[in-house]
Amino acid sequence: MASKETIEIVKATAPVLEEHGEAIAKVFYEMLFDKHPELKSVFNMANQKKGTQQRALANAVFQYAVHIEKLEKLGDAVELIAQKHASLSIPKEAYPIVGENLLIAIKKVLGDAATPEIIDAWAEAYGDLAVIFVTREEALYSSREKSKGGFRGMKPFVVTQKVKESSNITSFYLKREDGEPIPNFVSGQYVAITIEIPGTTHKHTRNYSLSDSNDKDYLRISVKKEEGNPNGMVSNYIHSNTEVGSVLQLGMPSGEFVLKPTKNPIVFISGGVGVTPLLSMFKEASKHHDNLTFIQCAQNSACQAFDAEIKASAGQKSRFVKVFDLPSPSDSLGVNYDYKGYFRPEILSDLGIKNTSDFYFCGPKPFMASVLSILKGLGVKDENINFEFFGPFEELSVGNS
Repeated sequence: MASKETIEIVKATAPVLEEHGEAIAKVFYEMLFDKHPELKSVFNMANQKKGTQQRALANAVFQYAVHIEKLEKLGDAVELIAQKHASLSIPKEAYPIVGENLLIAIKKVLGDAATPEIIDAWAEAYGDLAVIFVTREEALYSSREKSKGGFRGMKPFVVTQKVKESSNITSFYLKREDGEPIPNFVSGQYVAITIEIPGTTHKHTRNYSLSDSNDKDYLRISVKKEEGNPNGMVSNYIHSNTEVGSVLQLGMPSGEFVLKPTKNPIVFISGGVGVTPLLSMFKEASKHHDNLTFIQCAQNSACQAFDAEIKASAGQKSRFVKVFDLPSPSDSLGVNYDYKGYFRPEILSDLGIKNTSDFYFCGPKPFMASVLSILKGLGVKDENINFEFFGPFEELSVGNS
């Protein structure tokens, strides 16, 4: 536990970190990848180019400084990061490397303002934080390893089916190459996939949501092809080069974006490929909950995925509502879709959905920012709002794109 003096010093640096955090993170990652290029395989380098990773780290460091006296306030953030790390099988040996380079980055950016006392305080504070993460991640590794089909690290999985779900989303059905049972997972979770792409200098690891229910003898991921998007290199490669019989390296299912116990009505709101974790959740919730509404937002019927599966899960007890913002000439209102345009408050009002419902949503960043703004505007409480977003929460809450 950090000393009282360390806590006071770290808290005092919070305003400086808020101002210079991104610069520190930029220098940190540059040094880290220069000294340890092997670590590029566990980071999304596209997010590095966009600055998303740097902003996320800067925000995490700032929040730690602000709440160092009451770390329980960071519980959700710690769990999210620990789940990500566990999905990527980050070894405990990485933490000293990260700590060393972070302290050097702080010194480089802040210069003389980073006194020996400040550096020493942050070294002690980082050591405490590393213990928190290492302890939590080891607990995750251990419990998953002991579960049915569990393992540590990565295991080879064979593609048994490749199914086109829409004009830009394709599903890949996966089974263990060694014939062992697939690992248990909770609906809403994701798996890390590591692949090698010819012509690139390192392996690439990405997380993909599990898109089917957790009572099957396979895992299923559903990947969007990012036409013309250089940030979609891995997804595009999987689309073009992964076929039945291909072998992919998978980590254990991870993630805390899962259903919470509730008696409230549940509303799922998906945008684009954000349908994947919500479909898994919807299938699970349909087994034991009667008051469900699934709102799927897509451009048109060609882009809409899993229509038949969602209808089957909805059955007679739940509602399935489709919102198309660019209906095709063959799409008919009231037949292929229920609302034209973007998701808006009036849709919830028209459906009689109260703000005391539990809401789960996922999709592109602008879509999620809009949904969050709408729910906040309707007075939905934070405890009833559930989503998964990579990056500082502030980016989503103010609707930056």
